[in-house]
Amino acid sequence: MGLRSTRLAATILATLLGATLAGCGAEPGSDGPVLTVYSGRNENLVKPLLDKAEKAIGAKLEVRYGDTAALAGQLAEEGERSPADVFFSQDAGALGALASAGRLNKLPQPVLDASPEQWRGADGTWVSTSLRTRVVIYDPKQVAEADLPKGIDDLLDPKWKGKIGFAPSNASWQAFVTSIRVLRGEDGAKKWLEGFKANDPQKYDNNIKIRDAADDGKLALGLTNHYYWYEKAHQIGVDKMSAKLHFIKGNDPGALINSAGVGVLKSSKNQELANKFAEFLMSPESQKYFADKTAEYPVRAGITSTEHKLVPLSELQPPDLKLADLQSLPKTAELLRQVGLL
Repeated sequence: MGLRSTRLAATILATLLGATLAGCGAEPGSDGPVLTVYSGRNENLVKPLLDKAEKAIGAKLEVRYGDTAALAGQLAEEGERSPADVFFSQDAGALGALASAGRLNKLPQPVLDASPEQWRGADGTWVSTSLRTRVVIYDPKQVAEADLPKGIDDLLDPKWKGKIGFAPSNASWQAFVTSIRVLRGEDGAKKWLEGFKANDPQKYDNNIKIRDAADDGKLALGLTNHYYWYEKAHQIGVDKMSAKLHFIKGNDPGALINSAGVGVLKSSKNQELANKFAEFLMSPESQKYFADKTAEYPVRAGITSTEHKLVPLSELQPPDLKLADLQSLPKTAELLRQVGLL
């Protein structure tokens, strides 16, 4: 056999061996199966749960944490070559975008059955694991209850100029803007964003910094998700929190209910393990974790929080749309860039 043929044979053998190892969910030198998870959820919030997931599914988790939008873009760029088996997203829109691109496999029926239809992808390729609602966090020393915005259009009032905080790169903000596009059309969304920009909103890196700025009296209003306030209140005590929450009503985009969720990559060689991971996130144990530890609304029926006094989900008045409608994130990002808010 010539040198060229020898090299070709070696290449084929290495490829076959790599495929075999990948199919077993194991890495060379590992002691067992390995599942690669791309997580847009904050490590501090979900690592204890993912540690439990390892025992539940019988596999080591290799978790890559990052911004949800950035990870979704990375998955799209990696395509079929991606090492990821599972995407644990902070936002339903990112999952919808990947589903629309044909990157996700349909989940097992037991996983889908654990969630009401409105909280999962229409094609069954992703499912919400927990819910959160958009809120206005505010400093009561600067803002009287009577002056609180009744809808997102009130945020354009000149009296709020330079006094509103938002996190432009955050997935939940971009999903919120997507909901405006869905409900008001491209022209309506652009008009609102231009008015919002004209009011000189203050940019923050993330929702935690918005919460803390409002709580420290450095910010009058902040656009964020409800659970950030509950997290800090649980840590230091409600009586030590200065900032308060305002829930917008009237089916306004400012009352959007969004979700964290999970999808299994179609390119994964570990489909069985990946499906077990998704099933674990929908289990009563995990749903209770979301209710108690992250102060989110569980998706599975019959689970309630014993740690947080959340406003009942039934009392919220979100806009009339399905989470599957939030999948057009790339168009949202482009619109935000056009307006100059990203």
